[in-house]
Amino acid sequence: MTEGPLSGRTAIVTGASAGIGRETARVLAREGANVALAARREERLEEVAEGIESAHGTETLVMPTDVTDEDDVADLVDATAAQFGGIDVAVHNAGVGVGERHYDVADLSTDDYRRVKAVNEDGTFFLTRAALPYVRESEGHLVYVASYAGQQPRAYDPVYAASKWWMRGFAKSVSSQVGESDVGVTVVNPAAVRTEFDVDGRTMAERYGPGEAVEPAEVAETIAFAAERSPSMVHEVDVYTRDKLGDI
Repeated sequence: MTEGPLSGRTAIVTGASAGIGRETARVLAREGANVALAARREERLEEVAEGIESAHGTETLVMPTDVTDEDDVADLVDATAAQFGGIDVAVHNAGVGVGERHYDVADLSTDDYRRVKAVNEDGTFFLTRAALPYVRESEGHLVYVASYAGQQPRAYDPVYAASKWWMRGFAKSVSSQVGESDVGVTVVNPAAVRTEFDVDGRTMAERYGPGEAVEPAEVAETIAFAAERSPSMVHEVDVYTRDKLGDI
């Protein structure tokens, strides 16, 4: 079993079947954590879990989860705490976009608007609400994967950008509420990341070549670094390529 800064600790990672979530689960396990893997694609989660246990010897829990369903999220949190005896780190990573790189708000469907809000905002709230009692008890850490898009106006993608502004505002407000309970809160803001995130029918990994955007593993290393801080915390950190600050 891997020994590291997170040995004996337990983490939940949403959106763990691919991209940033998958790499975060791997890095947290490498640092010694047991990891609950949450996403909708159970087969993909099983593959990630098998790789983690083989490489690092830590325990995993596969929990197919729709973060927009508050009962699903409650079941995820309760099952994790029951299996591992508590929760130390909750990584709010699940997220979606409209799917178009440029759109006019006047033409955006209500369904697309509500889908982004349901995943990026409601899912974040549901996990925070369910996990917070356990994280308070462990004096653990909440990590929110927001975005560069949540830091400035974005004319071509206002709904996604607004959802990430919401996440940052929510995380910072939660931090001010729980700091006296010795709960750490970190917001991680990646710029363009080479993932399966689909925009206009092309994934970000297809849109950007190696070295042209941030790699998922780099964001994962940042999340792990934040999760390991105690009693201090990294409150907010931006992850960009050196030559393309925020160019997404």
